[in-house]
Amino acid sequence: MGVSMHNLKLVVAAVLFLTPVLATAQDQSDQATTLLQQLHEADPTDAKKIEREISLIWGRSGSPSMDLLLTRGQDALEAGEVQTAIGHFSALIDHAPEFAEAWHRRATAFYREEEFGLALADLGHVLTLNPNHFNAMFGLAVILETLDRPQEAFRVYEKVLDLYPTHERALEAEERLRAQATGQKI
Repeated sequence: MGVSMHNLKLVVAAVLFLTPVLATAQDQSDQATTLLQQLHEADPTDAKKIEREISLIWGRSGSPSMDLLLTRGQDALEAGEVQTAIGHFSALIDHAPEFAEAWHRRATAFYREEEFGLALADLGHVLTLNPNHFNAMFGLAVILETLDRPQEAFRVYEKVLDLYPTHERALEAEERLRAQATGQKI
């Protein structure tokens, strides 16, 4: 798996402890900030719509050519051409290293290749650039769970739910891990 415990601890620490500090410094668009506030208070149906709007905002780099690389990478990923997707996302990161979504999509591709260390490193970049990226947090929690680290995964799922309280998969995961994370017997 090649996951360095030091790197894993740094990423988890960044999510759990640095998120509030970084969130205030994050230069997000007013629209995304407003939508994140709405997401926090939305019912499940409205939350899904708001999540899609936020994802659209986060998926825009500001450059048509960079957006094309993102689309090509995503198309390759959806077609099961993971290495091609990684190539597109890597090229995008080379040209737009401040574009958090490029790092997120490449992390997803690395996860599919079971390259958990590389996925964790990319998720660390995402969360440094956009500490409110609940999908990156969710991905981090999934990897932590895959690596049999239920307590850390549980805490990260809680962070996802702080931003997006009706996130169905995070709610399911939190419930599933609650006993393990809190040391209670079922």
